[in-house]
Formats: sequence, structure tokens, C-alpha cells
Amino acid sequence: MRWKRTIQLLDVHAEGEIGRVAIGGVPKIPGDSIAAQLHWLNTDPKGDELRRFLCLEPRGAPIGSVNLLLPARHPEADAAFIILQPDQAHASSGSNSICVTTALLESGIVEMKEPETVVTLETAAGLVKAVATCRDGRCEKVRLTMVPSFVHELDVGIDTPHWGRIKADICYGGIFYALVDVGQINLTIEKANAAGLVQAGMILKELINRDIKVVHPEIPAISGVAYVMFRDTEADGTVRTCTTMWPGRADRSPCGTGNSANLATLYARGKAKVGDSFTSKSIIGSEFEVGLQAVTEVAGRPAVIPTITGRGFTFGLTQVALDPFDPHPGGFALTDVWGPSAGEI
Repeated sequence: MRWKRTIQLLDVHAEGEIGRVAIGGVPKIPGDSIAAQLHWLNTDPKGDELRRFLCLEPRGAPIGSVNLLLPARHPEADAAFIILQPDQAHASSGSNSICVTTALLESGIVEMKEPETVVTLETAAGLVKAVATCRDGRCEKVRLTMVPSFVHELDVGIDTPHWGRIKADICYGGIFYALVDVGQINLTIEKANAAGLVQAGMILKELINRDIKVVHPEIPAISGVAYVMFRDTEADGTVRTCTTMWPGRADRSPCGTGNSANLATLYARGKAKVGDSFTSKSIIGSEFEVGLQAVTEVAGRPAVIPTITGRGFTFGLTQVALDPFDPHPGGFALTDVWGPSAGEI
């Protein structure tokens, strides 16, 4: 076979959310830091070509992510990674950190030690410490210590054509989120409402990014609201979430970075303190345990150190290849599957 490029992917999901991990064939990504490499992937045509190759059809699909394993730059890190999704490369993700940890240990790239293995992951947002519970060669669950999360602004008013004026919290949990109480759009977080939730999320994301500019005060490569996460709280304190993602789909997991951002709002409102923990449940009913480990500051802003605990499962091994005569080396997307905005790709 005359393949021009091959990349090996270990297929993993974390509580339902797919996070394939590129464990072989990853090309050299320019940049002297992971943040600089993220910037290159999002701004250079060659970086865009790699993302499209892996994430768009015929080799990719609207669901899930591809995690590029990279050599660590930080002396304390065991591995580094950047998340590729159909819209762009992203700095951080809880579910993808669980997928990457599971892949590193179950593939043998990082030696598994029972009953517990500590893996330090380097992301463009900073270091994520993963403590994996291991037994009989399997990674049973992963507890992540996430990067510092903080509030950009609470109760931001947004005028919408469908729901009138609603409020959102703009917060950072490794990437920027708009957090919206789901009752404001007259929906509940359940599988039957997935289409309505993601349609609302795409509308709100466009409105928010049009009017509100956010940039991380210490990492300029991280800017703009990446996702809208709808939330609700059940009678027993469980936080129900639905993170909406381009091109119009729901995160199948409870969302680690989204829950980190939400934890910052709870702390800011005096509803959470160090040592507290709660369950977060996704739209499909899968669960993360969310904890408030410590408080800190980011550029003078109060911030929290969240923990996220969940499970990763391997389900396949794929080799993605490019035939030099393939007429679609950069991939494509159609509105039938990818939604109305696919016409812009």
C-alpha cells in the first residue's frame, strides 16, 4: 500500500465520551511549549490540515476527539497532549485526560503499577495530575487534579431572539465556558432533548463570542468561549450537565473542564468550600465525582483546584492512513450529519 501518512489511534471513551489517542505516527508539531504548539495547530495551514485529516470525514466523525500525544516539555510531566476536535485544537479536557491516562497505562507507554499509578500530563493549560487505580492490568478509574479554574464574570446578561434575556456565567476550567441554567431555555437535561440543547448551545455560543471577548490572563493562546454548558441541580445535590459542542452535539460525559468551571462559580457564590465533593451526571446518566481540593489565585483572581474522577474504557485500535491519490486529503463535512454550519467548512 502506498500510504502517504499513517497514524495509530487507540480508541478510548471516558464515561461515554470518545477520546481516541494518537499513540503512533504523530508528526512533529512546531513550538517551544505546548501552548505554542496549540497556537500553531490553530493558526498554521499545516496544523489545520492535520486536524481536518483526523477529525473530518471520511476518517473522522462529528462525535469525539483525537488526542495527539506529544513529548513532554515540563520536567515533571510523563507525557503531553493536545485535543483535536472538528472545530479547532483545544487546550484541556477532563474526559480526554482520562482517555489519555487509560491509553498510556493500558498500552504500556507508561508503566502501570498496582494498586495505583500516578501520571502527570502536560497540557497547554498546565499540568494535570492523574492518579489511576489499577488492577489486573486494567486502569479502573482515574482521579484528575485539574488546572486552576476561575470566574471571568457571573450573571452576564445575553439578549436572545428565542428566550429573551438570559444570564450566563463566563468561567475558565481549562478552557472558557458559558454556563447556563437550563430552565432559562425551557428544556431539561435528558436524552430526548439532546437536539434542542445543542441547537440552543450553538446559538448562544455565537451570540456570546460576538459580544464578549475572553483571553486567559497568563496563556494568550487560550481565548474565546469554547463551549456552552447547560446545568441543573437535582434534589440530592447531583449536578446535571450537558456541554454543547460544534458542530452541534452533546458531550456524552459529565464534562471535566465544564464541571471545573462550574465549581469556580459555586465557590464564588459561597456554595462550595475546600473538601466538598458532589456527583455530576451527564445527559446519558454517566457520572464524574467532582471535588474542591484547594483554593489559589490566577493573575490576582480567586481560583479553585478541582478534582475530577471517572472511568476510561478502551474499545479498539485503528490505523488511519492517507492514500496519496485520495481526492479528499483534507476531509469534508456535510450539513446532513454535521449540521447547518458545516457549509462553512
